[in-house]
Amino acid sequence: MSAHNWLAFDTSTDVLSLGVARGDQVWTQTLPGGAQASSGLIPAVLAMLAEAGLTLPQLDAVVFGRGPGSFTGLRTACAVAQGLAFGADIPVLPVDTLLAVAEEARFEQCQAGHIQSDAPLTVLALLDARMDEVYSAAYRWQLLSEGNGPVQGNWQEVSALQVSAPEKIHSPQDKPVLLAGNAFAAYGERLPQGPHCVALPTASALLRLAPALWAQGLAVPADQAMPLYIRDKVANTTAEREALKAQALAQAQAQALAATRAAANP
Repeated sequence: MSAHNWLAFDTSTDVLSLGVARGDQVWTQTLPGGAQASSGLIPAVLAMLAEAGLTLPQLDAVVFGRGPGSFTGLRTACAVAQGLAFGADIPVLPVDTLLAVAEEARFEQCQAGHIQSDAPLTVLALLDARMDEVYSAAYRWQLLSEGNGPVQGNWQEVSALQVSAPEKIHSPQDKPVLLAGNAFAAYGERLPQGPHCVALPTASALLRLAPALWAQGLAVPADQAMPLYIRDKVANTTAEREALKAQALAQAQAQALAATRAAANP
């Protein structure tokens, strides 16, 4: 992993995935998502931080799945990430959920012995967008070396994030290509065909991605973190989004500040 301390969570699907990394030690938890995520996320975060022996100001950043995904879930994750980070004066590291799907699929395939960790791989990540559409993006994993430094794996975008009907998704020409996500049960043969596996944007994947994204300078101040909707035409209007975000941010900031003060004065 890394010597950093991270808090990571994703609420973009029907699952709430939560994780904390303290150096090489990792704690993870999976809870019901959806409507329950908004009320259960902050208590679960504080409990896991306590288990890891960390306080919010000791974190390098709050890592969260920024989307695409459930609009309500994305607003929840963004607002809580902003509130916790603002209260602790630390940055936020937003991560594309489809990149997290690709990383989770690669890791699980390596763990199962289906592929080698140093083998090149292209993943077509697919998440059910409802309304008879699918979120998709393709990423290529390959090993890179810089001079005499260590060889490290790196993800590169092959095709940009999009939302479309299943039939309009085109699989990359790369070989091999692994399809991964949660869209197979709903759309089956309407999707591109090939080897596939079920994978979600887990907190574990976010934690594995965080060091490289951090090194690329992709962390932002808390107030600059934003959800990635893609399908804005069915999202709330800009004014509604800002109002909801401000309300959730104020609540999250209050809880985060209270938690920080309680930790500083046991």
